[in-house]
Amino acid sequence: MLKSLEAIELYRQGKLDSLKDIVWLKYIAEAEEQIVNLERVDSLQELRNHNPVLQYVERSLKVLDGLAVSYWIKDLVEETLVWSETAKGGTLRQRHRWQEEGINCFVHNVGSAQLYRRHLVSKTWSDEMDSVPQDHTRDMSEYKTFNDSEPEDESYNEGALASVGRMADELNGAIDIYPARFTLVHRLIGTHGLIGQQIRGEVPSSANLPLYDIVQEGLLSPEELERLLLTLNQCIIGAVSKDLWENVRQEVQELVTTICSGMLYEDWSMQERLRRMRSGPIARGEDFEGEWLRLEKEAFCTSRLELLKGITFWYVESALQTFSFEQFAKIMLLAAGSGEIEALNHISFEPVMNSIYYDYKGIKKINVYKKRIIEKYLTGLKWEELASGTAAFGNPHLSHCLYRKAHLPDTVFFEFNFSPAAEKLIEFCIEAEKSALYERAVLMLFDLFELRRDAFDRFHNEDVYLSQMNGTADYKAVILEHITGSKVLDIGPGGGVLLDLLEERMPGITPVGIDISSNVIEALQQRKQREGRRWEVLQGDALNLKHFVEAGSVDTVIFSSILHELYSYVPLNGVKFNHDTVAAALRSAFDVLSPGGAIIIRDGIMTEPVTDLRRVRFLEADGMKWLERYAKDFQGRMIQYEQLDEHEVHMPVNDAMEFLYTYTWGAEAYVHEVQEQFGYFTPSAYAEFIGRTLGEEATIEVLRHYLQEGYTEALQDRVTVMDENGAVVALPDSTCFIVIRKTG
Repeated sequence: MLKSLEAIELYRQGKLDSLKDIVWLKYIAEAEEQIVNLERVDSLQELRNHNPVLQYVERSLKVLDGLAVSYWIKDLVEETLVWSETAKGGTLRQRHRWQEEGINCFVHNVGSAQLYRRHLVSKTWSDEMDSVPQDHTRDMSEYKTFNDSEPEDESYNEGALASVGRMADELNGAIDIYPARFTLVHRLIGTHGLIGQQIRGEVPSSANLPLYDIVQEGLLSPEELERLLLTLNQCIIGAVSKDLWENVRQEVQELVTTICSGMLYEDWSMQERLRRMRSGPIARGEDFEGEWLRLEKEAFCTSRLELLKGITFWYVESALQTFSFEQFAKIMLLAAGSGEIEALNHISFEPVMNSIYYDYKGIKKINVYKKRIIEKYLTGLKWEELASGTAAFGNPHLSHCLYRKAHLPDTVFFEFNFSPAAEKLIEFCIEAEKSALYERAVLMLFDLFELRRDAFDRFHNEDVYLSQMNGTADYKAVILEHITGSKVLDIGPGGGVLLDLLEERMPGITPVGIDISSNVIEALQQRKQREGRRWEVLQGDALNLKHFVEAGSVDTVIFSSILHELYSYVPLNGVKFNHDTVAAALRSAFDVLSPGGAIIIRDGIMTEPVTDLRRVRFLEADGMKWLERYAKDFQGRMIQYEQLDEHEVHMPVNDAMEFLYTYTWGAEAYVHEVQEQFGYFTPSAYAEFIGRTLGEEATIEVLRHYLQEGYTEALQDRVTVMDENGAVVALPDSTCFIVIRKTG
């Protein structure tokens, strides 16, 4: 086992005396501030109870320990690995002192190299160095002769190795008799991780050229350097993920060969570097090239990005991967406007990364409240302003900021600053999740930033929601029987299940999904690219379709389980739960329909007669409390009920069903479902409303209603529904299906 691994094991056993002489371990073990890339972290809470930096170093050493490589390579790599994360360690007081002394604690490879050099200099080594030969080439040759003639199975000369080990131990592991060793380790620490970062586009190609100086200075031959760098990078990347190493191994090999050969090559263009920085979104289906061309047509000033060509970017993927490419490009242009860009070496997005995540039920989640607000902020920035570097702040409660820290003249930090009021309100939203206060908290946030609730879908269960929408294909297949013409709009396409059905079963039509949520559109665009779909998606407002598609150009408009959301969430003339909103959506669809076109509605329905009553007996101990909470929280109308005993109530049939629609989904979805009214018309009222709204040009061809499959099964062990006399009865119809034809 490597000596460094033995030292870590002693530390874990509580033998803290071992820290006294092992400086690198002392620095890492005393870390009071978590400085870690959150990209691969699952829970922020766990970070408070663990030392992720020490765990990473230990994993990298275990990778090294399992490799069959020469002693001199293993020795150099071990020394490099144990010191390369030290700038992330130290107590807060110690880190503050380091910064005052010029140690770069924010660019960890640079800072760690500085700490390593300072550690060596601090030792009393003048007597030993008096006898050190200054021919570095000869030094390393002698150092390597112990092993280079031996096979890679480590069947080396034990006596020679012991001699080298004794020399190192005598000088406390810090000062060898070979100064070239320290030069090599210092250089390797200073470039630690940069090969992987170059592959990710985060550093310019020239960042790794100092490694070739090792060959130029005669410290190692190109072949020796190549073996050394491949081993080191296998440890660095393999400690993150074995699969990741296998995925990038060939590219690392090619890059290392290029570096070691000293071949001249130009830095990648910023377009290529940004493409590599977007590897995550591209893997999920982002059409990078298509988006780049689209933005160029919209006056995206790509030439301004060249100002960033020599810059190293930190924490880009973890901070910005969930933003769309357009938003990402705007952030990069904001960074290019940092001023005196030619004097910079680093731009760090660590402040964005640290603020964009939080723990939701023990799982790391994007702070969607902040993210949506940032998205709106970026949407308001004009390309012309970004090109000139004069982008103005668009909201008094949010701004972007580029700042430097003392003693770091070559580094700029990028951050989004929320006002104190906004920060407190976002904290309130987080605290209010899963409580009756949630709706009020979110509405205040929307008001502060002039946001529309329906543009956000559901905050934390959006993935689950889209998955559930994708699971309703059987219910939606009936819609296909009534499709007219060749151009079909699906309003609120969710996860795209209906778009898929239209494409697969009706190849002659052009399906187009329209949603106001930028995140839904982005997810669909990525899936389209990933799966090679031919349907289209547009970001647009269901109440103003003629602003997004030409009037009279659409043959069918589909509202599949979306009108009740518009009714519940979109305030028309300041009023939510408004039939006028449904009327506006129907007129909007009618305006873009061609003569003979159709509107298809699948949505909630109220039962008739509305005067019917039901007795509901709860089979769960807390059922009555859920009804009491629902009646208090629901804003669509007053929910009436008469409590008969601790488990049974008497209530109007439609009030009972409206409650049960939410009760069915369970506690996880409650705060979202309680905001929606699923049934908003009876069948006869719906027919009368359509005639009044659309006039004589509209003909109702189909109007039927039914109980949606699944409700009975979901509720059978939770409630018993009875008539007024106590006889068990079936649930009433929940869903309507309507086809409206535009005559002409």
